[in-house]
Amino acid sequence: MSTLYVSDLDSTLLRSDATLSTFTRDTINKLTEKGLMFSYATARSAVTASAVTKGLCGDIPIIVYTGAFIMENGTHKILLSNFMTDDEVQAVTDAVREFNLCPITYAYVGGKERFMYDPEVISESVREFIKTREGDSRSMAVTGGFEGTLRGDIFYFTFMEQKEKLRPVYDFLKLRCNCLFQPDNYTDNWFLEVMPIKATKANSALKLKEILGADKLIAFGDGYNDIKLFEVADEAYAVGNAVDELKTIATGVIGTCDEDGVAHWLLENFG
Repeated sequence: MSTLYVSDLDSTLLRSDATLSTFTRDTINKLTEKGLMFSYATARSAVTASAVTKGLCGDIPIIVYTGAFIMENGTHKILLSNFMTDDEVQAVTDAVREFNLCPITYAYVGGKERFMYDPEVISESVREFIKTREGDSRSMAVTGGFEGTLRGDIFYFTFMEQKEKLRPVYDFLKLRCNCLFQPDNYTDNWFLEVMPIKATKANSALKLKEILGADKLIAFGDGYNDIKLFEVADEAYAVGNAVDELKTIATGVIGTCDEDGVAHWLLENFG
């Protein structure tokens, strides 16, 4: 029986400082050489995920943008895509008008991945996030407010604010789009990530399992955006630093991300 192992990245496979430990990297690389079928599913883009997992080998496709895409590892060729429908884009447009909060818009424009914003209308929280992406070729400042960002094939919107500002936006959108509302691992802000209904880690992990011909799916995670993935996995393990809601539905609780919990579990249980 073949098994696909899928791990979340931030605060699961990566340590709390957003780095991949040498132990985790070397352990997974060695096990991959022995036949481990390992991938990851992350809210990150392929660009930022590849940067923080540098040195992690393997040619198994990866799941990025919380399931919006399955991509080849390394080349980032799209194998599966989920783009926003016109109705889903309209829902976000309605939310922007209702609450006067502007997200960053992620889309493929002219065949190139972009994240777009109008510097004149974004909040300080979003501005600070964009500073962390200086030099990123995907960054695209536009004019025309939020409407100016609505171009190309849109697949993702991200709001970043304090929790109390985003709660009503989440309540407004949660039945019209796939929404993830959770704290940022590295700042005091919260994220509201808005995606197509079909774009989930769970759906993409099942599709990747089918593509690879695996018989079983084992997942690892820490946060709210891993709940659906845990629900479809044959086994699911929460790291020790995971939210209680995830621990409740997990097959078991393993070491924390700073203890290399995923790598230690694989070392003890694979083969």
